[in-house]
Amino acid sequence: MDADVIVVGAGLAGLVAAHELTSRGRRVALVDQEGPADLGGQAYWSFGGLFMVDSPEQRRLGIKDSFDLAWNDWRGSARFDRLEDEDSWAVRWARAYVEFAAGEKRSWLQSHGITLLPTVGWAERGDLRADGHGNSVPRFHIAWGTGTGVVEPFVRYAEQAARDGLLTFHHRHRVDELVIENGAARGVRGTLLAPDDTPRGVASNREETGTFELTAQAVIVATGGIGANQDAVRRHWPARLGTPPATMVTGVPAYVDGRMLDISAKAGVRLVNRDRMWHYTEGVRNWNPIWPGHGIRILAGPSSVWLDALGRRLPDPCLPGYDTLSTLRYLRTTDDLVEHDHSWFVLTRKIVEKEFALSGSEQNPDITAKDRRAVLRDRLFGKGAPGPVRDFLRHGADFVIADTLERLVEKMNALTDRPLLDAAEVRRQIEARDLQLANPYGKDAQIQGIRNARRYLGDRLGRVAAPHRILDPAAGPLIGVKLHILTRKTLGGIQTDLDSRALGADGQVIDGLYAAGEVAGFGGGGVHGYNALEGTFLGGCLFSGRAAGRHAARQTA
Repeated sequence: MDADVIVVGAGLAGLVAAHELTSRGRRVALVDQEGPADLGGQAYWSFGGLFMVDSPEQRRLGIKDSFDLAWNDWRGSARFDRLEDEDSWAVRWARAYVEFAAGEKRSWLQSHGITLLPTVGWAERGDLRADGHGNSVPRFHIAWGTGTGVVEPFVRYAEQAARDGLLTFHHRHRVDELVIENGAARGVRGTLLAPDDTPRGVASNREETGTFELTAQAVIVATGGIGANQDAVRRHWPARLGTPPATMVTGVPAYVDGRMLDISAKAGVRLVNRDRMWHYTEGVRNWNPIWPGHGIRILAGPSSVWLDALGRRLPDPCLPGYDTLSTLRYLRTTDDLVEHDHSWFVLTRKIVEKEFALSGSEQNPDITAKDRRAVLRDRLFGKGAPGPVRDFLRHGADFVIADTLERLVEKMNALTDRPLLDAAEVRRQIEARDLQLANPYGKDAQIQGIRNARRYLGDRLGRVAAPHRILDPAAGPLIGVKLHILTRKTLGGIQTDLDSRALGADGQVIDGLYAAGEVAGFGGGGVHGYNALEGTFLGGCLFSGRAAGRHAARQTA
């Protein structure tokens, strides 16, 4: 045999699994269709959000969290409704993951040198129901070093294991077939791709130069989801989310193509919950793209006015930072909006300076570089928006700036095929919103949310602007941002048990076959159910990759 275990996919889940194996003396063949520049996969590009429960960081900020509260939030968000079938393992994975997040996760991360920023973000605030979707309290911890910092130790482990003779890199090896013999996984077959020295994230060539076959006692599939394959996104788009957009921007590199899902199904592996997916509604076109259709998500605070393509304020819970899929569903199921693939933020200079962040390691160079001085200078004590946000304001095709609302709407209309916004109607709605600021209470749900957010110290200090009138000249100029649907995550996939062992079409374990990370719906074929609480994607790769590697190590002793 070529190795004890073959790991297909050199992203975060695959690297974690490989480390669990090589640290126990197992020989690993790490196979990936990309070159060495892309070690770490899409996790490298992430903001580095990590969902944790009752952490020291939370307690220092006065946040009272608990397993019970987090589990209630998770169940309310997931809405598992296929418990006898497709969710049978997913719900068990969900509880195990929340226990991990409330228990050893932080210390386990620290054991690998991964530390956290002292602030905790309040992502995905939810649908405004106590038993519904969303985080009741802030839980979004940011890794010091962003996603790059989370990936780095596992890349280092793999490179050391290669020097020690325990791991062999098989770059530019595209797997086309899982080899199943007598009901057990015994290897992979595929195509050799021509060498390619393109930089990290840039789409590489698909020139075929030969074939290969590798054999082992076990195979771990850790190849990600379908986020860059817009045809697959549209094919699996669920009716409950309406009509898929004609145009979308892409939040992940081109190699996140979902090929291994169909290849696994062809080998008899059970795929579940393929209609569950996670796409953002606050995407903008990257003015300096790396991969095809490269989009960036705006991590907005709660204060921007959100208008649909026809210039109407979105209803709650479709508020910035609250309920991602409710907003997506509203935009794609409202009859007169279906033909339009965009919406709008209208905001002020004060809001963009305090509240706008951009997702991605490359959009947060201070945190990625672990530059404490730059973080303090630019985010807490500096004036103006962070540098990457300023770059989008200057160069972004979706950003317009004006001193008056009428001029702003004129510029916004210039970004669509025909004028869709009526300046007088936009003014009427914003003036009505601004009138709600005369008292420390009122009936506008968004203003209530802003005031609620500022009761949390972390938001008040670094995330949420002081309430002010959008049309206050002192807060200007005004800014309009055209927002696109941004493809991101697969929430379903290969069904696995709690050891990350893949199940066959009959629901029984396929001997020697494992799946981890997004290809497994981050565990069990859909640990998030219908909705994610954010900060759970990297953690899902870590948790499921760890489970796969540990069990495979025991089975190949």
